[in-house]
Amino acid sequence: MVETKGNADVSQEMRSGPRVEVSDMILGVYAKKNFQMSGFGGTRQAAEQKTFWFVRRLDDESYEVQPLNSNNLPSGVTSTITKRTLMTEYVPEVDYYERKTQPVLQSLQRKLDRGEELFQADQLDAAEAEFAKVLFLDEQHPQANLRLGDICCQKKDYKQLKKVLRRILNSDRVFAEGERHRFNEFGMNLRKSGLLAEALEYYSKAVAINTTDEHLHFNVARVLWEMQDIPLCQEHLEAALRINPEFDEARRFLAYSQKHHDRGVGGGPVHATPQA
Repeated sequence: MVETKGNADVSQEMRSGPRVEVSDMILGVYAKKNFQMSGFGGTRQAAEQKTFWFVRRLDDESYEVQPLNSNNLPSGVTSTITKRTLMTEYVPEVDYYERKTQPVLQSLQRKLDRGEELFQADQLDAAEAEFAKVLFLDEQHPQANLRLGDICCQKKDYKQLKKVLRRILNSDRVFAEGERHRFNEFGMNLRKSGLLAEALEYYSKAVAINTTDEHLHFNVARVLWEMQDIPLCQEHLEAALRINPEFDEARRFLAYSQKHHDRGVGGGPVHATPQA
């Protein structure tokens, strides 16, 4: 039995690139002015602060905004605002996106594509260098962080892996719907590398964000199986089946685990793995 990546890997992977590629939904870069008070007593005055935001139209009444980082790239947490909020609190910055943001996005995409090409060719050191360049532009970039994690697993560079994992766990962007294929793959690599505690922490965060993903519950169960926590393993398999009663692989795994548990086998590494 192997971990599952979902029923729509291809479509998910196609959607997992930068969302800014959907050019017909891009409104561009907008500015938002904030005022903060400084000073004391008679010297107290309002100081104006201007922040820049990447804006996408979701529908006629909803818009997604994301702050720009110091490299003029959309980075950090996205928020959804109403059309009224956009019109009253944000001001369009004419040509900002074309002059400053789009060129950097295109450069970032070239580095991502090159890194992925090198990774698939098993040229891990060169791929690592390309993904590091991406993170120099956007430290929270989901694909670059996940691929660096995959590379660290393959190179058994566990010291660097811990740094990458901390960065991943602190970024909800990694666990977004469009990144599902990649974050499942990284979780599998953690488990297969024997990093069970790290894999459990990673998948637990993924499940907390994607509570209705039966495949994530299944993959958590695989980790718990290898950690010999059979009851909790079964709980996640049951959760997967509540979400999708037709999930045959989870049903077979649950039946196997119940048979194993009833025999009272345990206390050491599980050498027999359930077969789908």
